[in-house]
Amino acid sequence: MRVIFFGSPPFATPILGALLESHHRPVAVVTQPAREAGRGRRPQPSPVADLAEAHGIELLRPESARDTEFQAQLRALEPDVLLVASYGELLDDTLLAIAPRGALNVHGSLLPRWRGASPVQAAILAGDARTGVSIQRMVRKLDAGDVLLARETDIEAEETGGALTARLAALGAEAAIAALDLVRAERAVFTPQDESRVTHCRKIPKSAGWIDWTQSAERLARHVRAFTPWPGARGRLADGRELTVVRARAEPAQKDAPPGALDADALGRGELRVATGSGCLQLLDVQPAGKRALAVGEWLRGARLDPTSAFVPASPGGER
Repeated sequence: MRVIFFGSPPFATPILGALLESHHRPVAVVTQPAREAGRGRRPQPSPVADLAEAHGIELLRPESARDTEFQAQLRALEPDVLLVASYGELLDDTLLAIAPRGALNVHGSLLPRWRGASPVQAAILAGDARTGVSIQRMVRKLDAGDVLLARETDIEAEETGGALTARLAALGAEAAIAALDLVRAERAVFTPQDESRVTHCRKIPKSAGWIDWTQSAERLARHVRAFTPWPGARGRLADGRELTVVRARAEPAQKDAPPGALDADALGRGELRVATGSGCLQLLDVQPAGKRALAVGEWLRGARLDPTSAFVPASPGGER
């Protein structure tokens, strides 16, 4: 079949890599235009674009998938099927109709649970024990298409959003190839989603990383895992210093204290325990603003932290 792949990193990169090594090598790859990044704010091509170009695959980077000239380019390529993985834009009916065998989407959850833009983080935040990937037929309604196949996996106890995304991308690559095999063999059977079991998740703004110390320690431990590495679980001390919590553990509270307060006895032992709305959060690895991540004991040796200090409610302002 003639396959055109749509995707953006990090989720799409391993899936494209697997396609390039399979008998479903794409005839073209569609990804987002290069975005400004780094201190110089220069346009940086994505790993998906680099991978496509390294393998001599035609690369298309439209500003919008709704652009009529871009859609004409797709028609000229005569695709049999479109395969989409975390492309970042809803595709309209005109585009979805270009490929006669349809458009398939690789989604990082077990649909109908966690339709939307942040299924990996949503699953960790909710304390889900299992998640997976679904290959679904694309329709105009977000992630609502019939499911061709799914692959399940356990969520590991200490797994971060970044680590789980990488595992699901690898699982999604296997599932995508299996799905394309079924379509090529005309053995694809699609199952409608159970609308009574639908849950939704939204795109994550940078401000979502700020830690609300009034939540329970269990919830905050999941918050740290879900938002590592991006946008980072951040807290602000009373002296204005910001810390990104890279690794943390929920523990029972040893004494009554307001949310955000530090345990002075723990500080004396080289530990950083913070009171929460229920229990306490022991910070294990932290990253000061603009610096590398450190074990808490190492950071405390140079931090000169006042034992009476506390984490204060953050004011994320206009972050997006």
